[in-house]
Amino acid sequence: MFDGLYFEFPRLVFIIFFFVACASLCKMKLPSIYFPHTGQFMNNSVSASKLLFFLKWLGIIMLILALMSPVKDEPYTLEPKDGYEIALILDASQSMKAQGFDVTNPQLTRFDVVKDIVSNFIKERQNDNIGLVVFGAYSFIASPLTYDENILNKIVSQLYIGMAGKYTALFTSLAQGVNLLKMSESKSKVGILLTDGFSTPEVDKIPFDVALDMAIKEKIKIYPIGIGMPHEYNIEVLRKIAEKTGGKAFGAASATELKEVYKEIDALEKSEIQAETFSYLSYYYVYPLFISLLSLMLYVYFRNKRGQA
Repeated sequence: MFDGLYFEFPRLVFIIFFFVACASLCKMKLPSIYFPHTGQFMNNSVSASKLLFFLKWLGIIMLILALMSPVKDEPYTLEPKDGYEIALILDASQSMKAQGFDVTNPQLTRFDVVKDIVSNFIKERQNDNIGLVVFGAYSFIASPLTYDENILNKIVSQLYIGMAGKYTALFTSLAQGVNLLKMSESKSKVGILLTDGFSTPEVDKIPFDVALDMAIKEKIKIYPIGIGMPHEYNIEVLRKIAEKTGGKAFGAASATELKEVYKEIDALEKSEIQAETFSYLSYYYVYPLFISLLSLMLYVYFRNKRGQA
């Protein structure tokens, strides 16, 4: 407990010499007009009492120690996290209603399967700072970047098809994912863009080249995933996004293949987020102060009990 303990005001220890000098030179001489019964309290036997002597000087010494302010630096460290800043960009357009994507449970829609796989992916990436973008005819940030997987998975569980419209604003969603990540200071920024369709020009307000340039400028690596049959999504566009940003494009025709895609992305090389070390001061003056007050109270009690002033 006392390792590393030191005093903030060590020079106050010299106050002890004042009390020693006062005890030797400052004898109490009070006029009887103020204390007419002073004489009867000046019993030599009491003044010579070892107990009273001990209590008086213990109180004085502890009071001085309290004034010197004993403290201790107690450092603590926020452990480094090895991970990415990840934007999960999910297609929630009307086409995600298609069933049969999971052969073990063909009644599930594509979106149901995606939500389940994405939730498992989030659980596996506990050291990553993950945010969520949902898109259809428009896109929005469903969750800012967070390390809290429970909150993120709760948000994922509440997503539904058509919540952002029935069409596909693919390039706008890419730009929204960039907006989510661009304020981050991490050196490892990743966007995982999942879609099952082509861009709908009528609702896609941001041109492809503009969205792509935004991702390149912010040094965000994009991993596009097309789900469904190959003709249902624009694999050439997805490949170009991956090529220009340093990512990799994937295609998944079934739930099993999509699980493998997320497993491969999960094997990304991680970058170290620097640990932060802090320290706080623990003050221990209350202990000698308590002892001092207790000693002086006992001193007064025993002295008065013996009939002394």
